[in-house]
Amino acid sequence: MARVLSIKKYKELLLPLDAKEFPYKKYLPVGLLVLDLLGYNGKLFNRSITGNLSELYGTHNLRFYLRIHQANKIVHALVGLLVTVFFGIIVNSIDDIFVIFSLGLVGGLYLLPDYELKQKIKKRRREIQMEFPDFLNKITLLISAGMTVPRAWDKVVTESRTSTQLYKELYRSLADIRAGNPLSQAYEDLARRCRMPEINKFVTAILQNMRKGNTELAAVLSVQAAECWEMRKHLARRLGEEASTKLLFPLILMFAAILIIVAAPAVLAMKGM
Repeated sequence: MARVLSIKKYKELLLPLDAKEFPYKKYLPVGLLVLDLLGYNGKLFNRSITGNLSELYGTHNLRFYLRIHQANKIVHALVGLLVTVFFGIIVNSIDDIFVIFSLGLVGGLYLLPDYELKQKIKKRRREIQMEFPDFLNKITLLISAGMTVPRAWDKVVTESRTSTQLYKELYRSLADIRAGNPLSQAYEDLARRCRMPEINKFVTAILQNMRKGNTELAAVLSVQAAECWEMRKHLARRLGEEASTKLLFPLILMFAAILIIVAAPAVLAMKGM
């Protein structure tokens, strides 16, 4: 009975999670129950995973998402275990090869969420890198026209109708400022969440302007905007090359299929002779 109540408690805890982002959401209570039975306290020694989770969800919710990530890994491993048990029943014989296959499957599925997390971070950073030059151009023009950084930030973010990764983070910083948080803290939190050289450089320029009164801020941001546009061009070119590489394998398959279609009648004719 206590276990049933725990599962219900976990389901209520998981309500904020997006089912698209967490396909195994309805099975996560099982993983959370296993973590509690193991005495897991929400800590993780892998700094890379911790950093990636804090970048995606922020440091305030880090312990919660660490538990979710670990529960997700356990659920994946349990799925692999069920698959191996199912195949073991069908085969009705267990040898060394089957054991190695089972361990590889369970271990691979256990590590799969780590790989998916890295891919999410990679996709997120690419999206931010593609959008940042446009934002930087807008805010530079407004600062050159005489606006302060907070007012220019407010205008660009509130007038934007996009809900991309970059603007979500920008709006979050704006919400922190409106809530009364210090400007410097809001900007530093943005750099901490995004963890990208372009954002760090941009935030550093703004903070220096706030502390030292740098009158050349517009010129500095203009130079950085030009650099970001060049980086965006290189990124777009690299993405195009990666897309071409991904198309190579289907082309090879199509070529092989055409060869088979063309050669099969000739081979059958020669056999008939």
